[in-house]
Amino acid sequence: MIRVLIVDDHTVVRQGLRFLMQQEADIEVIGEAVDGSQAIDMVRNEVPAVVLLDLLMPYTDGLTALREIKRISPATQVVILTSHQGDDHLFEAIKAGAVSYVLKTAGVAAVVESVRAAARGESMLDPSVAARVLQEIRRSRDREQVDQLSPREVDVLTALARGRSNKEIAKDLSIGEETVKTHVSNILSKLHLADRTQAAIYGLQQRLVRLDDALE
Repeated sequence: MIRVLIVDDHTVVRQGLRFLMQQEADIEVIGEAVDGSQAIDMVRNEVPAVVLLDLLMPYTDGLTALREIKRISPATQVVILTSHQGDDHLFEAIKAGAVSYVLKTAGVAAVVESVRAAARGESMLDPSVAARVLQEIRRSRDREQVDQLSPREVDVLTALARGRSNKEIAKDLSIGEETVKTHVSNILSKLHLADRTQAAIYGLQQRLVRLDDALE
């Protein structure tokens, strides 16, 4: 049996989820919590296999509860079930250890399957947020590449994103043009880019400079 704790500040949501879960032969609802604080206490005492957790709740919110739940019971898997689609909550929840992120607009089958998947240690992401997660992963990977650059190389890449020529960059940074060329060559090599145009576009994508500034 998959022992499940339901956490939501809305009674009708908790009761609806309990009814749905009770229709499944392999799922047992061990309790309900109305906020994060109560959820933390129940996890500590009952150690459920899966927690269905809302994010936006009064007093102790879902993110705070999630972090504490994973601290006191690492084996407990947390499925975020929320109406909130904002990137801030999404990425913070995943970083904090949520195994799945499901929207309340999802169908019954998706919610039930997210519980079973969580019990197996597998993740489920609502299709509407999966693409954003992949984009964030790519951005994080790209940021790691930028972190390989020296501070001076970042300065040069920023200048390239502003459309500055080697001569202008040399003047702005008080260095020689040959030194600028060396920095550009290093940037292209470290970021696996073909030319300075790609480097300029990359700098814009990484928000080293605003597009408005680049067009000035």
